[in-house]
Amino acid sequence: MKKILIAIASIAFASCGPELPEIKPDLITESTLHDTDDPAIWVNKNNTEESIVFGTDKDTDGAIYAFDLDGKIIEAKTLRGMKRPNNVDVAYNVKINDSVTTDILMFTEREREQIRLFSVPDMKPLDQGGFKVFQEKRENEWSLPMGISIYKSPKTNKTYAIVGRKNGPKTNYLHQFELVPAGDYIEFKLVREFGNFSGEKEIEAIAVDEELGYIYYADEKVCVRKYQAEPNVNNTELSCFGAETFNRDIEGIAIATYKNREGYIIVSDQQEHTFNFFDRKTNEFLFAKNLGTTETDGCEVYTGYLNEKFPNGLFVAMNDNKNFYFYDLSKIIDAK
Repeated sequence: MKKILIAIASIAFASCGPELPEIKPDLITESTLHDTDDPAIWVNKNNTEESIVFGTDKDTDGAIYAFDLDGKIIEAKTLRGMKRPNNVDVAYNVKINDSVTTDILMFTEREREQIRLFSVPDMKPLDQGGFKVFQEKRENEWSLPMGISIYKSPKTNKTYAIVGRKNGPKTNYLHQFELVPAGDYIEFKLVREFGNFSGEKEIEAIAVDEELGYIYYADEKVCVRKYQAEPNVNNTELSCFGAETFNRDIEGIAIATYKNREGYIIVSDQQEHTFNFFDRKTNEFLFAKNLGTTETDGCEVYTGYLNEKFPNGLFVAMNDNKNFYFYDLSKIIDAK
């Protein structure tokens, strides 16, 4: 009966999706060569107008594109020659050794079965060419990394990578690695295996709410799953929510954070071409928005000031036409 009710609710949401008014982007980026997938926003704390939006171009001849806030490609910051880079994330003030910290860019390189790690904004490799993951069973796509998100613990100041894969077991689908300073590079130490998987499709989108200490990931045809982010706590799933609000594939996840722990968990409803907004505290569904993108995989959000065009935050969404859409965040939130 529960499955029937979910199916009915999904049909109801699908039928109302096209009636949502379309919110136009403030700008559309220059095109990549192949297939955009996932963005990450690096905020230049010294000059926010020089912040960078990174985006994956998911192909054997792939790249991590760097865009300025006008959507123009920054060739000097773009990483080419990557073998199907999938998802990307950034973090700030990560220790390299006892005296040096740097901002970092991390992404999965699926066809090479590894994680890549670079400093930002100088784009220097910090990983000795890449770190292999999921090598215990190199068949049935179990060894192919896809989703990735970074968690910097407020409690310990340690930094972790949470990584998913194309296919895997029904339990312990994700791996969590500690980033260990090693002089002029970083080593990866496996500290946790966790996460349920339905087996229905795959898990790609992963996002971390650092302040509240939660990991969210999309079991694409089932729900958004929620776990504790600290690796030394139990691996019990906290919730599996949102199923009835999606048409089919649950994709990119972005967490909009505000004061007093307010905010939104924003999730792409891929086949509906819309985004579902959930309350950050309660995970209750609030509303959906039509942003005009098609078949969105990844999305990302920043809630602070960047420049005159994005004074109230930036929302970035992948669009299925080799580009990304940029939105003034307040225009999305306030739209009726």
